[in-house]
Amino acid sequence: MRSFAGKVAVVTGAASGIGRSLVAALVAEGARVAASDVDEVEASDAVRAYRVDVADRDAVYAHAEQVVADLGRVDLVVNNAGVALQGTVAQMSDDDLRWVMDIDFWGVVHGSRAFLPHLVASRGHLVNVSSVFGLIGVPTQSAYNAAKFAVRGFTESLRQEQSGVVGVTCVHPGGIKTAIARNARTSDPAEKESFGRSLDRVALTSPDRAARVILDGVRRNRARVLIGPDAYVIDLLPRVLGSWYQPLVRRVFSPSSSGRRGSRG
Repeated sequence: MRSFAGKVAVVTGAASGIGRSLVAALVAEGARVAASDVDEVEASDAVRAYRVDVADRDAVYAHAEQVVADLGRVDLVVNNAGVALQGTVAQMSDDDLRWVMDIDFWGVVHGSRAFLPHLVASRGHLVNVSSVFGLIGVPTQSAYNAAKFAVRGFTESLRQEQSGVVGVTCVHPGGIKTAIARNARTSDPAEKESFGRSLDRVALTSPDRAARVILDGVRRNRARVLIGPDAYVIDLLPRVLGSWYQPLVRRVFSPSSSGRRGSRG
């Protein structure tokens, strides 16, 4: 997809962060956007706002049909909605684990499957947002790791299935200056504020920059898009060190490492 002018794009998690920046960038390039979130999204002449919980399969499928009814077609889908959870495997509750998986993994699956027939019809492009924590495992991030690794595997498989028909890109953001950490759940509520601050300190990339990198990846039909200098470093760790990256990551992100624990984009 070389140009977004005149295209219809769908963006989930559009009320803030990368999602909101993607909506603005797409509108600036002449696209019409179906922007959804569980929170309110600002509508305009070029933006149709929807309230959708991506964890609700039936709601996502209904949303896909409504977007086509409202806007006539779908050329680009960005499954961006996501949440974060901090907690060890022993600490976190089943409900919190399910919450992360339902949004971060199943939300991507629902969005991909619901919109895929429409993308096939338009020979469009699908973008699924994973994370650098879909590339390495990190202490206190097992639920988020599980979801983001699953998004990566699902998306890479789907790209091969749709080769020559629908473009498919998996995105791995590093630290992005968004509210995901401040809106995260923590197994220990007393750590919520420090968790948010620690992620803010390592966030190197603005949401606007992230949106530009994603759209450039779509133009180039990239299989994988890394966002931020930290993402390139993290991508190299398992390639260079194999499983020996784990002691290094444990020292940096262990719960005992003050101010250095958390999840990314």
